[in-house]
Amino acid sequence: MSLPPAQPAYILRGHAAQIHCVSFMRQNMRLVTGDADGWIVIWSLATKRAVAVWRAHEGTLLGARSWGSDKLITHGKDYKLIVWKFSEEDESGMSVVLPVDTSPEPRKQPWLLHILMVNTMNFCSFAQCTPEPSPEGTVIDDRLLVAVPNTKSSETVDIFHLPSCDRIHTVPGNPKIKCGMIMAIAIFTHPETALLTVIVGYESGHTVLSQLTLSQTWQVLYTSQPHSQPILSLDVSPLKEFYLTSSADAVIAKHPIPSSSQDSILSIQNMPLKSVQTKHSGQQGLRMRDDGKIFATAGWDSRVRVYDARGVKELAVLKWHKEGCYAVSFADVIKTETEKEQSKNGALVEMIGKMTVREERLRATQMAHWLAVGSKDGKVSLWDIY
Repeated sequence: MSLPPAQPAYILRGHAAQIHCVSFMRQNMRLVTGDADGWIVIWSLATKRAVAVWRAHEGTLLGARSWGSDKLITHGKDYKLIVWKFSEEDESGMSVVLPVDTSPEPRKQPWLLHILMVNTMNFCSFAQCTPEPSPEGTVIDDRLLVAVPNTKSSETVDIFHLPSCDRIHTVPGNPKIKCGMIMAIAIFTHPETALLTVIVGYESGHTVLSQLTLSQTWQVLYTSQPHSQPILSLDVSPLKEFYLTSSADAVIAKHPIPSSSQDSILSIQNMPLKSVQTKHSGQQGLRMRDDGKIFATAGWDSRVRVYDARGVKELAVLKWHKEGCYAVSFADVIKTETEKEQSKNGALVEMIGKMTVREERLRATQMAHWLAVGSKDGKVSLWDIY
């Protein structure tokens, strides 16, 4: 006897336009959603209600991600990338009237910390990472690197430093090929070499991995064209062992991440580790979970597909939305899995026994394996899976 189709645990309603970005923050206690009209909604995952609503941009939201526990970065089609001060204390006094409801009173906004004027012509969201450690091995938490498409050249990437807002690098594309516009970006520090690494997905279906050498020049380490249509999204595995790309075609590709010291045979040959024909075109918003075991895509056919990251095998198809899905996000699960192991060993039994009902509810929320999905229908579905 076959099992009934999976159903979402909750549906969050409140946006009046299609949702283009979803992300978790503050140890899974908040969910950030942004729509095509520029509205941001911060949801409490304990109560499933909005705790802050404001219009962050005059155009479509391309991306929204937290920076630490007290800052939020939003990227809109109005050519602005904005850093907001947004701690839990800053939620006090914010409007909770949802975008779908008319509200004549002016909306309070969080304190605006920084504005970067950036290119948004190609609907590519920003990427972020912390800078490389200092010679003493320390990392300063209030610094961040942000990567966005270059304003003038459609094939190059600008990297800005926050909080100074200075542009510190421009990453050229591969001069040997014509790639078209940038569609997706990732930036990180390579775990083996500690060198800054940038991965780009292009309109042509190419993906290029470049690394900043010790001489402060950019070296292309890997170029491949696994897709026949524009790349829609990419994401990097938590341990930086590989990365994945999805496209307007039906292919999902798994790529090596070489280092400048020792390139793999596949990276030298510019061949992906795996290229899978899924037979489902238009999968975007690809995101990996922080344990590296699974990833998910948002489909134009209104379905969300969950895959095994190792073999790129389809594990589940989540169907609830009636219109296309644009964005997915996973809650962090590594810390919660550690807590579960401690609980089995009796380390947390005494603490749990002393919790109030509210504290137990908050802990259950933090430990849930949430998958959030944003759709063209303006709704967010929350799934508790795997």
